Amino acid sequence: MKNTLMEALGIELVSVTDHEVIATMPVDHRTHQPFGLLHGGASVALAETVASFGAFHLIDQEAEACVGLEINANHIRGKKSGIVTAYGKPVHRGKTTMVWEVKIVDEENELICLSRCTIAILKRNK
Repeated sequence: MKNTLMEALGIELVSVTDHEVIATMPVDHRTHQPFGLLHGGASVALAETVASFGAFHLIDQEAEACVGLEINANHIRGKKSGIVTAYGKPVHRGKTTMVWEVKIVDEENELICLSRCTIAILKRNK
């Protein structure tokens, strides 16, 4: 994803299916806050990326578009370095909205962040 936030933060998609989206992000100088820990905003960006790709995968891409409507995140544990992995699953698939739950974990599968993202599904102008 050249010239996007994904590139800037080092976010990489691992897989996208109807039931789950998986992505990784490094914890390094690109994603740190000033005290050397993973920035909460970077975790939120990862979570919304996962939810958005998942929603896009599920919509009629010719007739619909999707955009983030709301996101919340609970930052459970700090992380100084390494890689985090986000696992997103749809918990609601409606006609005009989807809700995704995204769990971000470290290499030991310890929970770093738990997020819920609501995606709006819009009709494209023809």
